[in-house]
Amino acid sequence: MKRRNFIKTTGLAAAGAGLAGTTTAANFLNTTKNKLPRWKGFNLLDYFSPIGSGGRSATTDNDLKWMADWGFDFVRLPMAYPRYVKFDPSKDITPDDVLNFNEKELDNIQSLVDRANKQGLHMSLNLHRAPGFCVNAGFNEPYNLWQDKEAQDAFYEHWSMWAKRFKNYSSDKISFDLVNEPCTREDMNDQHSRRGAIPGQLYREVAKKSMDAIRAHNPNHLVIADGNNVGSDVIPEIFDLDIGQSCRGYYPHYISHYRASWVWKNPDDAPTPVWPGKINGQQFSRDKLKEFYAPWIDAVNKGVGVHCGECGCYNETPHDVFLAWFGDVLDVLSEHGIGYALWEFRGTFGIMDSGRKDVDYEDWHGHKLDRKLLALLQKY
Repeated sequence: MKRRNFIKTTGLAAAGAGLAGTTTAANFLNTTKNKLPRWKGFNLLDYFSPIGSGGRSATTDNDLKWMADWGFDFVRLPMAYPRYVKFDPSKDITPDDVLNFNEKELDNIQSLVDRANKQGLHMSLNLHRAPGFCVNAGFNEPYNLWQDKEAQDAFYEHWSMWAKRFKNYSSDKISFDLVNEPCTREDMNDQHSRRGAIPGQLYREVAKKSMDAIRAHNPNHLVIADGNNVGSDVIPEIFDLDIGQSCRGYYPHYISHYRASWVWKNPDDAPTPVWPGKINGQQFSRDKLKEFYAPWIDAVNKGVGVHCGECGCYNETPHDVFLAWFGDVLDVLSEHGIGYALWEFRGTFGIMDSGRKDVDYEDWHGHKLDRKLLALLQKY
């Protein structure tokens, strides 16, 4: 998608001139041929919560228009499957409920895809909560995706349903991101329990069967798998499959998730973030980022399509530290043709209404816009 005319939209000639210059610079940074497009955009949290909206307001047509006008071309929709099935939310969901699709909600999700496509935005559908698995606690699953065949069969059925619904959409319009941040966890109901990587051959089996279910409806459907071990690790077991892979832009978590309650049992225990510098006895720098992303860069060089499906920083991190660190993250990724999707557009990680205490926000049609963060994203 060609960039929209930023000057025309905002009326800020200086910002538009800056965008033109930095866009050219970013193109020169791309020294590696990535099989996936270098998409740039945001996660939309309309269907993130398994029950209700979680207090989040729905994505508006203006939101999508602003994204496109500011030069972005990608949105990712992390979905909790209970939001689009019929079940009694006062009780635990059952295996019978998991496949009881709610046609009205399916239509609403398809409408959001169409609205995004209308603005020239590629939509990546993602199961953030899949039948039998979610990286987040707080909802009782009837089985385990990584252990139970019944859960896996339901998982394939969900993807078959979505692929059939979008069978006439090209890969320019839509992609299918199988499951968010796969991992094992000692206690599925304890957010802080120890996590680990899914056995590689098991992940391959689930990914391949999902891919086959999706491509049975359209052999050109684009399929993406999130990195193993909570999105951190490349999946060499599927290098031979025509599946893209999705990394994360949260390293180190000391910066990206400073004082986040779902990471720290006691947020006051979180060490003060700096960039570059030493945090909790460890030295962090741009070189450390290059080490962290080296396996992903190697995957790109081996012909695997790679995109960073989530990245960003919680609003408790000092803004200057966040921007310094995030600039290096985006620079390392962009140098190798890897695009990104900020978590999120509006909210605590977003460019608008993030609730940071140390940002001089710009009023944007009744929203609080973090112009410095927007400018950094536009640079890449």
